[in-house]
Amino acid sequence: MPNRRALILGVTGQLGSYLAELLLHKGYTVYGMVRRVSADRMERIRHLEGRLEILHGDLTDQPSIERALQLSKPQEIYNCAAQSQVGTSFIEPLHSADVPGLGALRLFEAVRTHTSASAHVRIYHASTSEMFGNQPPPQSEATPFNPSSPYACAKTFAHFCAQMYRRAYGMFIACGINFNFESERRSPEFVTRKITQGIARIKAGESSILRLGNLAAIRDWSHAEDVARAAWLMLQQPTPDDYVIASGESHTVQEFVDLAFSHASLNSSDYVHIDPQLFRPLDVGNLQGCAAKAKAVLGWEPTIRFSTLVQRMVEHDLTRAGSPPAHLAGHS
Repeated sequence: MPNRRALILGVTGQLGSYLAELLLHKGYTVYGMVRRVSADRMERIRHLEGRLEILHGDLTDQPSIERALQLSKPQEIYNCAAQSQVGTSFIEPLHSADVPGLGALRLFEAVRTHTSASAHVRIYHASTSEMFGNQPPPQSEATPFNPSSPYACAKTFAHFCAQMYRRAYGMFIACGINFNFESERRSPEFVTRKITQGIARIKAGESSILRLGNLAAIRDWSHAEDVARAAWLMLQQPTPDDYVIASGESHTVQEFVDLAFSHASLNSSDYVHIDPQLFRPLDVGNLQGCAAKAKAVLGWEPTIRFSTLVQRMVEHDLTRAGSPPAHLAGHS
C-alpha cells in the first residue's frame, strides 16, 4: 500500500489513540487534531510522540477544521471527537449537542467545500448504539432510532447528516454504529473505568466505598482495539455504508462489577453502594448489537472477549496504583 495520509479528530480519546497506533503500524502518515484544552489527555498518545503529527483545532470552530484539512491533506478522515458521556449530556446539553452533532456537520461541510477532490476523501464517522434508545434487542442497522439523551439526539442528527451528504454529494462517509467499547484508556468519568479505578483505590487502602448508579442496565461491550480495526476496514471498502459494531453479547453493569471485583480477589457486595443521585433522568435498559453485516462485508470479528476486557482493565489500574495481581507482581 502506498503511503497514505490520515487525519484523526479526537485522537486523544481511547478510540482515536488506538486508531493512531493501527494506522502508524500500517505505514500511514497520521495527523491528530487536538483541542488546546486536551493537554491533560495527551497521555494516551504520549508513546506516539515523534511519529504522530499534532494539529490544534476544535469541531466547534470551522476555520480550525479547514486549517487542519489544508495542512494534513488526508485521504482518510476518522471522526472520533465528541463529548460522549451520556450522563454529562443531561447536565451540559448544549455543549453535548454542539460537538457530536453540529461538529460533525461542520466537518462534512468543510470537506465538501474546502477540500479539492472531496469525492475521493474517505470519512469514518463514529455513531453510537445510544441512538437506538430502548428499542428491543438485538439492534441492527435496520432498527429505528429512538434517542433517550441529549448526546444520543446529537449523534442521531450527525448520523442522518452523514447519510444525507453521502446521497446528495456522493461523499464517502461510513458510519460505525458502535456499541459500548472500553479499554485501559477509558476516561475515569465512565462507569467501567470508575469501577476498575475504584477497585484499585480499595486495594491500595485509599477507599472503602465505591458509589455507583444503575447496575441493572444491560450493555454490549467490546474492546476499543477491535472497534478501531472495524473503523479502518470500513474505509477500505469500495462503497460507504453503515455498520453495527458489537460483540453480540450482553451483560449487566452488575456482572461487570462482580467480575472486576473477583479479578482483584474482592467481594463487590462489601464495597459497592448504590447512589440514587447517579441515576440518569432517562436510561437505556438493554443494548445488544447484531454485527452480522460487519462480519459478512468487512470480515470483522471481535478478538477480545468480555472477560478478558474486564481483566485487562482491572490489572492495568491495580498496577498503576502499585497493587498488581500476584501473577503480575515484579513485571512491568
